[in-house]
Amino acid sequence: MARAPWGCCPWLVLLCACAWGRPKSLDLREDVRNCSISPPYLPVTVVNTTAQLTALRQQMHTQNVSAYIVPDTDAHMSEYIGDYDKRRAWITGFTGSAGIAVVTMGKAALWTDSRYWTQAERQMDCNWELHKEDSWESYNVALRDSDRELVSITVNLVDLLWGSERPPVPSEPIYALQEAFTGSSWQEKVSGIRSQMKKHREAPTAVLLSALDETAWLFNLRSSDIPYNPFFYSYTLLTDSSIRLFANKSRFSSKTLQYLNSSCTDSMCVQLEDYGQVRDSVQAYTSGAVKIWIGTSYTSYGLYEVIPKEKLIADTYSPVMVTKAVKNSKEQTLLRASHVRDAVAVIRYLVWLEENVPKGTVDEFSGAELLEKFRGEEEFFSGSSFETISASGLNAALAHYSPTKELHRKLSSDEMYLLDSGGQYWDGTTDITRTVHWGTPSAFQKEAYTRVLIGNIDLSRLVFPAATSGRMVEAFARRALWDVGLNYGHGTGHGIGNFLCVHEWPVGFQSGNIAMAKGMFTSIEPGYYQDGEFGIRLEDVALVVEAKTKYPGTYLTFEVVSLVPYDRNLIDVSLLSPEQLQYLNRYYQTIREKVGPELQRRQLLKEFSWLQRHTEPLASRAAPTASLAPLMTVSALTILSWSV
Repeated sequence: MARAPWGCCPWLVLLCACAWGRPKSLDLREDVRNCSISPPYLPVTVVNTTAQLTALRQQMHTQNVSAYIVPDTDAHMSEYIGDYDKRRAWITGFTGSAGIAVVTMGKAALWTDSRYWTQAERQMDCNWELHKEDSWESYNVALRDSDRELVSITVNLVDLLWGSERPPVPSEPIYALQEAFTGSSWQEKVSGIRSQMKKHREAPTAVLLSALDETAWLFNLRSSDIPYNPFFYSYTLLTDSSIRLFANKSRFSSKTLQYLNSSCTDSMCVQLEDYGQVRDSVQAYTSGAVKIWIGTSYTSYGLYEVIPKEKLIADTYSPVMVTKAVKNSKEQTLLRASHVRDAVAVIRYLVWLEENVPKGTVDEFSGAELLEKFRGEEEFFSGSSFETISASGLNAALAHYSPTKELHRKLSSDEMYLLDSGGQYWDGTTDITRTVHWGTPSAFQKEAYTRVLIGNIDLSRLVFPAATSGRMVEAFARRALWDVGLNYGHGTGHGIGNFLCVHEWPVGFQSGNIAMAKGMFTSIEPGYYQDGEFGIRLEDVALVVEAKTKYPGTYLTFEVVSLVPYDRNLIDVSLLSPEQLQYLNRYYQTIREKVGPELQRRQLLKEFSWLQRHTEPLASRAAPTASLAPLMTVSALTILSWSV
């Protein structure tokens, strides 16, 4: 039988990656393993996994298992996982955030997508085969025609081997957010979800929450179990008459227990149960006349399989996941405020870079550290929202590259520099990307940059019918690149939370995302990457708002809340249409109005002067031979197809 550990094997897993592992300052394509020669060539970054594989196969033999699957996530389908759950990295040596390992008695293989092929070849030894595919979901289909089946087992074999080397279970306190930083009380949220349960045509009696951000959002609780995410290991079983929170009870203070009304047992009291009891508790609950509503995207197979099919209501996303995607007016205000302060930190960094890069003293890693220091001086800061992508020159062509203290590249006035970073604040989560050049960019670099900017502008100012899916309008971000045969290989945007996930599903422009709705926040981030030379990405966070149209109807558009100007040195104004230029100048005026006063209030006069210079209105130049930018009415109808 091919088996997988129940606690971390997804039923339907959605994977996304936000960080490159341990890149090198030279061309990363050169220093990879070569297993075809004898002896094999192995870079110094390779991890010897012979001992791990030998021990795992011994356990497989004991358990009568012919193949063992090690996923890249945890029991909650988290995008970022704590050190305690990095089983795949420990068994393979590969530290990328996307990839699934399969071990049989005779072979070991890793499946990962194109973002991580080079990294895998630099980190894995020759015990491992690299399969350049995206997922293992097809395994289950393939196994149907064989004498094997895919099942779960409750004992995680990797954990048995890991032993004392395994990082400890997180034990930091679980705390309640102050009321000033929450959109609604947890009691209001619970009542809202129960109201949805009553209105559901299949009449669920309970909702099972597996994603860590679901429980954190529902109860306005936070902690620090997961890097870059203020979550804690937990599940919630919310029924029509009870609330059961599965977590480590010892981590709750008496104040937090009182906040949760945990000393009583009525329908608005939170009953704390041990984290490890969730499977047994859910199974016991199903013995009654019940129906459990789940979101399959974040529910492990170990929980899915204990719910009888006739008692299961399965949607792609749980009602909590969908509800928290739409921010109320208070949450919108909080997120806007966090982006103003975040802009101050990023602007301070860009000013510092302008002064110091020409001196030759700045590298990718030290720069990223300084930016985090600047963010740390902002009010309500609680850490970075992901590993900073600080990439100079050819390193920026790797879409998810991040430097390390040992392996990094100097910043130079002769190269483009891409900075993708974000912060976690008590009032919001931020994510912004800017690409700059302090010297003289080539004509092609300026054209590519400007076309990326045009894509950002065209999508940001688009007006579209309510309930339109993001995938139906995503092409607007690519059209200016497509016009000249350029493109980018990553998604165009993702949702973002209020002191929650920096990549918050199910909002965005991919096929698995839900339709756009007023109150959602999404990133808009087109790019272009010239392999071995440079990379460009321009990312802003935008709020979905109601559009003002000439005629009656419900239409939406975006309000950009990121507030850092683009690099004037890289903009070819002649490629911009009058409409795009007008939009850009209005955006710059908004930055002046919202960030300028904050810089003045804090006596950051050098930064204020920089802001004034970089937001001067841009003047049109000679018109291009063919306009890139009228908002393509006919094309819009074709792309939208009205099938949303």
